[in-house]
Amino acid sequence: MKPFLFLATRDADGPADAEYESFLLRTGLEESTLVRHRLEARPMPEISLEDWSGIIVGGSPFNTTTPAERKSATQLRVEAEFDALLDRLVQADFPFLGACYGVGTLATHQGAVVDGTYREEVSAPEVTLTPEGLDDPVCVDIPATFRAFVAHKDAVTVPPRNAVVLATSGSCPYQMLRVGRNLYATQFHPELDGPALSYRLGFYAGHGYFETQDLPRIQAWTSEPDVSDSWKVLANFVAVHARD
Repeated sequence: MKPFLFLATRDADGPADAEYESFLLRTGLEESTLVRHRLEARPMPEISLEDWSGIIVGGSPFNTTTPAERKSATQLRVEAEFDALLDRLVQADFPFLGACYGVGTLATHQGAVVDGTYREEVSAPEVTLTPEGLDDPVCVDIPATFRAFVAHKDAVTVPPRNAVVLATSGSCPYQMLRVGRNLYATQFHPELDGPALSYRLGFYAGHGYFETQDLPRIQAWTSEPDVSDSWKVLANFVAVHARD
């Protein structure tokens, strides 16, 4: 099998390594078949699409809606690199799955409006598949309604004209999108379980996702929701798009 490429942007080793471990676990891949490249540390490599089964993008401390003058040089570089890559991926309809930060990159590239209207606190809302989602192979065996972890400051307010909405929720209407046949993005985190989210939150106190004094309470809560059905998105994406 040709490997998948995992493009990461987390700027601290703890959450970066834990995120990668979560994606390895939920995709069922190994380090040799889910190859990580940390974009915050070094520029995007030359990517020959023929070498890969697909590309996966995780979350990020970057926010699409941060004013340009407040973005770091690293964020501006990463955004330019993603724009150039997505030009190629969309044209080729190449398998892509972006989680959280990935929905901002893909949706913005395709002309969506992304802002703070549908920001979500740390929570596990009920996510509902649309009729199109129920028919999509990446959503196979996922219940019509399931729970998933979220925590984000911005989200899609107006989706791209060419996007298919696969999942929605009461707090954020565009939880999962598809562009073409093979490019996907989720607002929710399909890689996280309770312990992984609790660990990650410890690194993001004071970053505006929650009040710092609430951290112990939120970390204790993460063990309560059953988000296991959300993990199937990653396993299904790999099953559908793995190629020799």
